[in-house]
Amino acid sequence: MIRRAIIDQIIPKIADNKAIIIYGPRQAGKSTLLKALHPHFQTPVLSLNGDETDVRSLLKDPTSTRLRQIIGQARTLVIDEAQRIENIGLCLKLIVDNIPGVKVIVTGSSAFELSNSINEPLTGRKWEFYLYPIAFEEMVAHSSLIEEKRLIEGRLLFGAYPEIILNPGQEKERLSELTNSYLYKDILTWERIQKPEKMERLIQALAFQVGQEVSYNELGQMTGLDNQTTEKYIQLLEKTFILFRLGSLSRNLRNELKKSRKIYFVDNGIRNAVVSQYNPLGLRTDTGALWENYLMSERLKWLANHKIHGQRYFWRTHAQQEIDYVEERDGQLNAFEFKWKPGSTHRIPSSFIKAYPDAITKVIDPGNMEEFLLSFLK
Repeated sequence: MIRRAIIDQIIPKIADNKAIIIYGPRQAGKSTLLKALHPHFQTPVLSLNGDETDVRSLLKDPTSTRLRQIIGQARTLVIDEAQRIENIGLCLKLIVDNIPGVKVIVTGSSAFELSNSINEPLTGRKWEFYLYPIAFEEMVAHSSLIEEKRLIEGRLLFGAYPEIILNPGQEKERLSELTNSYLYKDILTWERIQKPEKMERLIQALAFQVGQEVSYNELGQMTGLDNQTTEKYIQLLEKTFILFRLGSLSRNLRNELKKSRKIYFVDNGIRNAVVSQYNPLGLRTDTGALWENYLMSERLKWLANHKIHGQRYFWRTHAQQEIDYVEERDGQLNAFEFKWKPGSTHRIPSSFIKAYPDAITKVIDPGNMEEFLLSFLK
């Protein structure tokens, strides 16, 4: 079993009386993580799954009395895919507030539905964690740095969902099944989207714009959606852990871009699956974009795995000077350019260095990728 790094953040929180909420994409390994945590739970353990109809019915209109009957003698209550349960926030609040001695562990694949239900009822009563597809650092711990770097082309093409990593040679077939079965499941269920083909066209359009600034107006023209609906769909795709957005850094220079955004995929394999492109890197024209998306998603995982909070940006001027990634923590700016070809002569723009003289800067390529993915800002 591949040990997930986030487990070290969760275990110390099991002993207190707050609920633990674990968000993450479907099939990212949340159920497997719960099994790994099971030895640390107080017994008996009651496990429920929100995907099951009878469980949703049982918890739909909760009262303290009814919940005590359901929980019985259990000391730990685990609810998987809790976003499917109506009034789940109220349900969890009643348990935490009125049934002492019961630890609640909840997972959900939609931050949109679950966090909206939970945040207000559980204010001050919860710990939140995020589990993404398997991270570079987790694979290095599982095998070795040399082995994982040798497999980098496969990661750029097929991503790092557990099912993909654990079934080499079946990547295309399993990615197709994963995409068709789970990609839009929660969005189409809750939002009752009547024309999912427009959602599909939108995500395909975004796949071809990885690493580029996106225009909602342009995307709307390509997909037949108005600007408001385009933005709403992108927010839903972000809340269901398919995409994430990056805003622009703008502070000192008059010609810095303001309110611009880039959009990345949480997993490279999903990005390639939605456009059915699995050609080897040597036959592609988008290798640089895949490399950028991979590093951006890996940084997202690293921050989540270590519960580190920082502001993340890209930087670009109207004169097209740019930096792929800027991260700010405790007032310190760290700027990175991502280049696929090792030994690139690319330099950080002098205008950025002049505007932000205290920033730490670095060019990252496959030769030194571990400096960004394993040691940066630890």
